[in-house]
Amino acid sequence: MTKLGSALGSAYEAKRKDLLIRKFELGGHTFKVRVPLVSESDEIYRRISEPSSDRINSIYQSMVEPLMQFKDEGAESFKFTDDDVLVEGRSMREAAKAKCITETRITEFIKLLVPEIENESLADLTYEEIEVEWPLSVQLAICEKIGEVISPTYREARKN
Repeated sequence: MTKLGSALGSAYEAKRKDLLIRKFELGGHTFKVRVPLVSESDEIYRRISEPSSDRINSIYQSMVEPLMQFKDEGAESFKFTDDDVLVEGRSMREAAKAKCITETRITEFIKLLVPEIENESLADLTYEEIEVEWPLSVQLAICEKIGEVISPTYREARKN
Protein backbone atom coordinates (compact mmCIF):
# COMPACT_ATOMS: atom_id res chain seq x y z
CA MET A 1 0.00 0.00 0.00
CA THR A 2 1.34 3.43 -0.90
CA LYS A 3 1.53 6.40 1.45
CA LEU A 4 -1.33 8.06 -0.43
CA GLY A 5 -3.39 4.87 -0.38
CA SER A 6 -2.84 4.49 3.36
CA ALA A 7 -3.87 8.09 3.97
CA LEU A 8 -7.08 7.68 1.96
CA GLY A 9 -8.07 4.55 3.87
CA SER A 10 -9.21 1.01 3.25
CA ALA A 11 -12.43 2.07 1.49
CA TYR A 12 -10.30 3.86 -1.11
CA GLU A 13 -8.01 0.86 -1.53
CA ALA A 14 -11.05 -1.31 -2.19
CA LYS A 15 -12.21 1.06 -4.96
CA ARG A 16 -8.76 2.01 -6.34
CA LYS A 17 -8.99 -0.49 -9.15
CA ASP A 18 -12.27 1.06 -10.31
CA LEU A 19 -10.56 4.46 -10.54
CA LEU A 20 -8.15 3.05 -13.07
CA ILE A 21 -10.87 1.69 -15.36
CA ARG A 22 -12.65 3.89 -17.89
CA LYS A 23 -15.37 2.99 -20.39
CA PHE A 24 -16.31 3.95 -23.91
CA GLU A 25 -18.90 2.74 -26.38
CA LEU A 26 -18.25 1.86 -29.98
CA GLY A 27 -20.55 -0.01 -32.31
CA GLY A 28 -23.05 -0.63 -29.53
CA HIS A 29 -20.49 -2.37 -27.30
CA THR A 30 -19.12 -0.91 -24.08
CA PHE A 31 -15.38 -1.40 -23.79
CA LYS A 32 -13.49 -1.10 -20.51
CA VAL A 33 -9.97 0.32 -20.59
CA ARG A 34 -7.33 0.12 -17.90
CA VAL A 35 -5.69 3.52 -17.53
CA PRO A 36 -1.95 2.87 -17.32
CA LEU A 37 0.28 4.38 -14.66
CA VAL A 38 2.79 6.98 -15.86
CA SER A 39 5.63 4.46 -15.88
CA GLU A 40 3.51 2.03 -17.93
CA SER A 41 2.60 4.80 -20.40
CA ASP A 42 6.26 5.71 -20.78
CA GLU A 43 7.10 2.08 -21.55
CA ILE A 44 4.22 1.76 -24.04
CA TYR A 45 5.30 4.89 -25.89
CA ARG A 46 8.92 3.71 -25.90
CA ARG A 47 7.89 0.41 -27.52
CA ILE A 48 5.82 2.32 -30.08
CA SER A 49 8.53 4.85 -30.96
CA GLU A 50 11.39 2.33 -30.98
CA PRO A 51 10.05 -0.70 -32.86
CA SER A 52 12.07 -3.89 -33.13
CA SER A 53 14.47 -3.89 -36.07
CA ASP A 54 13.68 -7.58 -36.61
CA ARG A 55 9.97 -6.76 -36.96
CA ILE A 56 10.72 -3.85 -39.32
CA ASN A 57 12.91 -6.13 -41.45
CA SER A 58 10.20 -8.78 -41.53
CA ILE A 59 7.60 -6.26 -42.71
CA TYR A 60 10.09 -4.78 -45.18
CA GLN A 61 10.81 -8.20 -46.70
CA SER A 62 7.12 -8.94 -47.15
CA MET A 63 6.61 -5.53 -48.79
CA VAL A 64 9.51 -5.76 -51.26
CA GLU A 65 9.21 -9.45 -52.14
CA PRO A 66 6.68 -8.80 -54.94
CA LEU A 67 8.85 -5.95 -56.27
CA MET A 68 11.97 -8.06 -56.65
CA GLN A 69 10.74 -9.33 -60.02
CA PHE A 70 11.33 -5.82 -61.38
CA LYS A 71 14.92 -5.56 -60.11
CA ASP A 72 16.56 -6.62 -63.36
CA GLU A 73 13.98 -5.02 -65.65
CA GLY A 74 15.07 -1.47 -64.88
CA ALA A 75 11.56 -0.17 -64.27
CA GLU A 76 11.50 3.61 -63.90
CA SER A 77 9.17 3.69 -60.93
CA PHE A 78 11.43 1.36 -58.88
CA LYS A 79 14.98 2.05 -57.73
CA PHE A 80 16.90 -0.69 -55.99
CA THR A 81 19.71 0.32 -53.61
CA ASP A 82 21.94 -1.83 -51.42
CA ASP A 83 19.54 -1.82 -48.47
CA ASP A 84 16.27 -0.36 -49.74
CA VAL A 85 13.79 -0.20 -52.58
CA LEU A 86 12.43 3.18 -53.61
CA VAL A 87 9.00 3.23 -55.22
CA GLU A 88 8.41 6.51 -56.98
CA GLY A 89 11.01 8.04 -54.66
CA ARG A 90 9.50 6.62 -51.46
CA SER A 91 11.54 4.33 -49.23
CA MET A 92 10.01 0.93 -48.60
CA ARG A 93 12.17 0.61 -45.47
CA GLU A 94 10.60 3.81 -44.08
CA ALA A 95 7.15 2.53 -45.07
CA ALA A 96 7.89 -0.73 -43.21
CA LYS A 97 8.94 1.24 -40.12
CA ALA A 98 5.75 3.35 -40.26
CA LYS A 99 3.65 0.20 -40.61
CA CYS A 100 5.47 -1.40 -37.68
CA ILE A 101 4.89 1.67 -35.50
CA THR A 102 1.19 1.65 -36.39
CA GLU A 103 0.82 -2.06 -35.66
CA THR A 104 2.69 -1.69 -32.36
CA ARG A 105 0.53 1.26 -31.32
CA ILE A 106 -2.64 -0.66 -32.10
CA THR A 107 -1.43 -3.74 -30.25
CA GLU A 108 -0.27 -1.81 -27.18
CA PHE A 109 -3.54 0.13 -26.96
CA ILE A 110 -5.74 -2.96 -27.46
CA LYS A 111 -3.81 -4.68 -24.65
CA LEU A 112 -5.22 -1.99 -22.33
CA LEU A 113 -8.76 -3.31 -22.86
CA VAL A 114 -10.14 -5.11 -19.83
CA PRO A 115 -11.43 -8.59 -20.72
CA GLU A 116 -15.01 -9.24 -19.64
CA ILE A 117 -14.19 -12.85 -18.86
CA GLU A 118 -12.45 -13.16 -15.50
CA ASN A 119 -8.92 -14.60 -15.57
CA GLU A 120 -8.51 -13.75 -19.27
CA SER A 121 -5.54 -11.63 -20.30
CA LEU A 122 -4.55 -9.70 -23.39
CA ALA A 123 -0.91 -9.41 -22.31
CA ASP A 124 0.34 -11.78 -25.01
CA LEU A 125 -1.95 -10.48 -27.78
CA THR A 126 -0.36 -10.10 -31.21
CA TYR A 127 -1.21 -7.76 -34.06
CA GLU A 128 -2.03 -10.75 -36.25
CA GLU A 129 -4.78 -11.75 -33.79
CA ILE A 130 -6.19 -8.22 -33.82
CA GLU A 131 -6.07 -8.11 -37.63
CA VAL A 132 -8.16 -11.29 -37.83
CA GLU A 133 -10.82 -9.79 -35.53
CA TRP A 134 -11.20 -6.24 -36.93
CA PRO A 135 -10.48 -4.35 -40.16
CA LEU A 136 -7.98 -1.49 -39.94
CA SER A 137 -10.68 1.19 -39.77
CA VAL A 138 -12.18 -0.43 -36.64
CA GLN A 139 -8.72 -0.91 -35.10
CA LEU A 140 -7.97 2.78 -35.58
CA ALA A 141 -11.38 3.84 -34.21
CA ILE A 142 -10.86 1.71 -31.08
CA CYS A 143 -7.35 3.11 -30.59
CA GLU A 144 -8.66 6.66 -30.95
CA LYS A 145 -11.29 5.99 -28.27
CA ILE A 146 -8.72 4.35 -25.99
CA GLY A 147 -6.43 7.35 -26.43
CA GLU A 148 -9.28 9.68 -25.50
CA VAL A 149 -10.11 7.85 -22.28
CA ILE A 150 -6.55 7.28 -21.06
CA SER A 151 -5.39 10.84 -21.71
CA PRO A 152 -8.28 13.25 -22.16
CA THR A 153 -7.54 16.70 -23.49
CA TYR A 154 -7.94 19.76 -21.30
CA ARG A 155 -11.23 20.61 -23.00
CA GLU A 156 -12.64 17.10 -22.38
CA ALA A 157 -11.53 17.18 -18.76
CA ARG A 158 -13.37 20.49 -18.26
CA LYS A 159 -16.40 19.27 -20.28
CA ASN A 160 -16.39 22.40 -22.50
